[in-house]
Amino acid sequence: MKLDPKFESALTVQQYQTKESIEGVQIIDQPFHRDDTGNFTELGRINDQGELEAFEGFKPQQVSLSIMLPKVVKAFHVHKKQDDVWYVSPDNRLLAILVDLRENSPTKGNMMRVILGGGSNSLLRIPAGVAHGAGNPWHTSTKLIYFTTQQFSPESPDEYRLPWDYFGADIWRKSRG
Repeated sequence: MKLDPKFESALTVQQYQTKESIEGVQIIDQPFHRDDTGNFTELGRINDQGELEAFEGFKPQQVSLSIMLPKVVKAFHVHKKQDDVWYVSPDNRLLAILVDLRENSPTKGNMMRVILGGGSNSLLRIPAGVAHGAGNPWHTSTKLIYFTTQQFSPESPDEYRLPWDYFGADIWRKSRG
């Protein structure tokens, strides 16, 4: 079918190919139960070895809550020793950007863009050496619950920073497809 040339030049095609992945990053869907009184989800079970069952070898040492105001970007930082597991409830929404900085990783340099919440109910594991940040480009505050394999120490923080726009300011914009 021939279209009017005035519109033809503005058309684009949405990208549907498989997105990049990062070795060690895991996204695990969690059961979400709804009824007339509200909803319920389990964030995790701790096994006899002290591990979060959904993630082999992940032993949480701290659980924290962060509230992000609308239009905020908190990025980037990377841990050399600590793994994180992030959770955003289905009725909130958070944009997570992950970049593999590990020198010997087969996915070195790969970037992942993950929407947490927004109707989904998932846990996101971020291994040490993967830079990560969070953005809230929407109009309401959001809550992030996260588990870490180390307790935070202001005297010796395992948190190394990069500028929020180190990988380009455009990655924090809303994307379609």
